[in-house]
Amino acid sequence: MSTTDQARHEVERARFLSDVRDILARLRRQPNELLPFDWVRHLAPDGEYPRGLQTIEVDHIIGSVDRYREFDRQYLPRERHLDERWIGVRAAQLQGKELPPIQVYQVGGLYFVKDGNHRVSVARRQGQKYIDAHVIELHVTVPPEEGDTLKDLIIKGEYAQFLKATNLDRVVPGHHELLFTTPGRYEKLLDHIRTRQYFLDRKPGRAGLPPVTWEEAVESWYRRMYCRIVENIGKHDVMARFPGRTEADLYLWIMDHRYFLTQEEGRDVGSEQATVDFRAEHSPPAYRRLRQRVRLLLRGKLGPAV
Repeated sequence: MSTTDQARHEVERARFLSDVRDILARLRRQPNELLPFDWVRHLAPDGEYPRGLQTIEVDHIIGSVDRYREFDRQYLPRERHLDERWIGVRAAQLQGKELPPIQVYQVGGLYFVKDGNHRVSVARRQGQKYIDAHVIELHVTVPPEEGDTLKDLIIKGEYAQFLKATNLDRVVPGHHELLFTTPGRYEKLLDHIRTRQYFLDRKPGRAGLPPVTWEEAVESWYRRMYCRIVENIGKHDVMARFPGRTEADLYLWIMDHRYFLTQEEGRDVGSEQATVDFRAEHSPPAYRRLRQRVRLLLRGKLGPAV
């Protein structure tokens, strides 16, 4: 069999596997597409830096600049019109020819192909672990992860803007990650910090003192409000009752519940009572929690936190 015939057989097999993976992904409700590089803009990159020729891991390539519809998430070819280019790359590889390096954008520890999609597809199909690439790095505050969706990147971009607005990385080094599962939540955290700053300024005994700074309010909010809720979430095993949710999700819900209870009882009920009452009143029934866990398991998102 000639190298061209062998390559033709391999690309047909690769497209068949791509079709199978598409069916399985639909059944599992999982994405099976490469990430478009255009989505990276949601992460608010603040710099672009050429890093020269490097050897990168093929499995860490998750997206493409302009060919993301033509390959699946494992870089298997999807369209018949890709065959001839794929065959040419694979045949050259079988003949022992040296292939030129690809070009990629690096975002965090992951890569998006600028040039060389077919070379990546062939390399991944052959189980090749590394590939040479000219790398351009984009600096982002909150990097993407494999399996991220557009919604995930939007949320991470909002998180990056929140970190920039609060200087939380500098004010509280090593703080808990504050990721939500729904966009549009970080403005509420900023409102909490502004409210905290307002009341700190009006505490008894502050007469004649300088106004509370924004960074003082950020630290006070984080340590005395957010961390207390997180501590109570762990103490009363609340996360297990809300599969797929994050500490940040529960923080906002519990704070809203605390406000409701305070209005109802005419006194501040405190973070622990609010947490315990929220768990009792709003935990989904067991069958719904089980169903959600199964969904998360099928999507590969079931971890210790859920």
